[in-house]
Amino acid sequence: LFVNFNAHSSPSQEIINHFKNINSLEFKFSQKIDNNNIEKGECIISYPKKIFCKYYDIYNKILVSNGKSLIINSDKIPNYYRYPLDKTPLNFILDKEFLISKMSNLKEDQNYPFYYAFNFEHENNFIKVFFDKENLNLIGWETKDIYQNTAVTYLYSILENQEIKKKLFKLPTQN
Repeated sequence: LFVNFNAHSSPSQEIINHFKNINSLEFKFSQKIDNNNIEKGECIISYPKKIFCKYYDIYNKILVSNGKSLIINSDKIPNYYRYPLDKTPLNFILDKEFLISKMSNLKEDQNYPFYYAFNFEHENNFIKVFFDKENLNLIGWETKDIYQNTAVTYLYSILENQEIKKKLFKLPTQN
């Protein structure tokens, strides 16, 4: 008698296995901040901790991180806003190894029937990450910072592991 035991891995382990093979993401996004302001645009993430976003707005807003600092600029403001990346929730979202380590110790949040969600709190930041149930892609995140500001970001038109020009993440200099 031969018995075949199929070892089914958990959704979190399947997501982790998929996520480990991703070096970069290109996507369009829609972001809702504190339930009243919606912003849209497109981003490129290069792991670890690099991001370039161009917003679809009249002010030509951009957000860039080189892995250490985060700069936000637009035609609306005369100077760049520079933040240490490690003082923002994006520091954790852009750290693939950090997300993998957190998901390894978490159970999936069962309150979402259409995608996988994982919740955790780290350094006074509440973070929730969402993954597509069919293709296991990262499809969004929700963050709440130490000031209780909530931002929910949804990703779509996602491309993985595309060739990216490194100079894209070079921070602009002040004039």
